[in-house]
Amino acid sequence: MPSAHDPRQNHLLAVLPQDVSQRILPQLELVPMPLGHVVYEPGIRMNYVYFPTTCIVSLLYVLMDGAPAEIAVVGNEGIVGISLFMGGETTTNRAIVQSAGFAYQLKGQELKDEFNRSGPMQHLLLRFTQALITQMAQTAACNRHHSLDQQFCRWLLLSMDRLSSSSLVMTQELIANMLGVRREGVTEAAGKIQSAGLIEYSRGHITVLDREGLEKRACECYAVVKKESERLLPETIAR
Repeated sequence: MPSAHDPRQNHLLAVLPQDVSQRILPQLELVPMPLGHVVYEPGIRMNYVYFPTTCIVSLLYVLMDGAPAEIAVVGNEGIVGISLFMGGETTTNRAIVQSAGFAYQLKGQELKDEFNRSGPMQHLLLRFTQALITQMAQTAACNRHHSLDQQFCRWLLLSMDRLSSSSLVMTQELIANMLGVRREGVTEAAGKIQSAGLIEYSRGHITVLDREGLEKRACECYAVVKKESERLLPETIAR
């Protein structure tokens, strides 16, 4: 059984071969990720990457007027900071902690050194990047074509997949920022879903009561993202 804090709670770190783990794990540093903490800002050079274990990080695009909109979420399935190994060093997105917890921090150069070995770590990171791109593309389509109720269900299911419990603590304002809508829209959408008996929602505390019902109410976008992630990201030791 994993300890209270174990790098292998992150799925990418869990499937690394032993020789790669022996190089990477000693370089990791456990860091707290409080709710609302900004991990990185657009245009700022990134020096570290983060492997979430019990937190969720939201990737946002921020418009010139300051209005944010979520483009993807990353939790224990992946890594925050793909620009570092993709060669960009900076990004146009903001990364902010959506659900508090912990992550393991790794110096960017350490990751790049391992990536450039062209071994299992490189293959894993590229596969995760493809899964992340799928999530971003599906989020764009969802925001354009599906109702706020459906978007809320998709967002909630994606969040639940990255947590070990069925509850999520988040302010109404932050949920509105994630979905790029007004707070009143979140109140209305959450109220409808709660009335259907699918969730319990009170003062930013959301508990999923009927996971199957939530999946039925969500649009196709959630299933597309989940299926592609399961296809790309291995559950056994990577080669």
